[in-house]
Amino acid sequence: MTEGYSFPKASRLLKNSRFRAVLAKRMSIRDDLLIVYACENGLDYPRLGVSIGKSCGKAVVRNRLKRLIREAFRQNQRLIAPGFDYVVSMSPQWVRQVGDKAGAKTAVKALKFGQFRDSLIKLSGHLTSGRRA
Repeated sequence: MTEGYSFPKASRLLKNSRFRAVLAKRMSIRDDLLIVYACENGLDYPRLGVSIGKSCGKAVVRNRLKRLIREAFRQNQRLIAPGFDYVVSMSPQWVRQVGDKAGAKTAVKALKFGQFRDSLIKLSGHLTSGRRA
């Protein structure tokens, strides 16, 4: 389904019920930047949902974070285990480090795309290793 580097609607989690289904499985892992939840989807490609709370900052900051996460997924979906739905959010540790919403804009500017890419690949790999036969 996800040929090349496209990110079609079929590769996205769009409904609240799918987000809740992934979160209900309670299969998660996190680092200093991201928290990744996963659950099997029975498909031969991965799907992504992004959830960034208001605690991460104002709309401009939240949208930037979502764009970085989606782009990291889009460019590296071949390295991410197929057959899983992923919900990605910012780690509470990162939110605490930022402190207040005013500092979030500066903190997001300091983040690099590579940090999101490396974190997403590492965490999704740890989560799904040993889960697929």
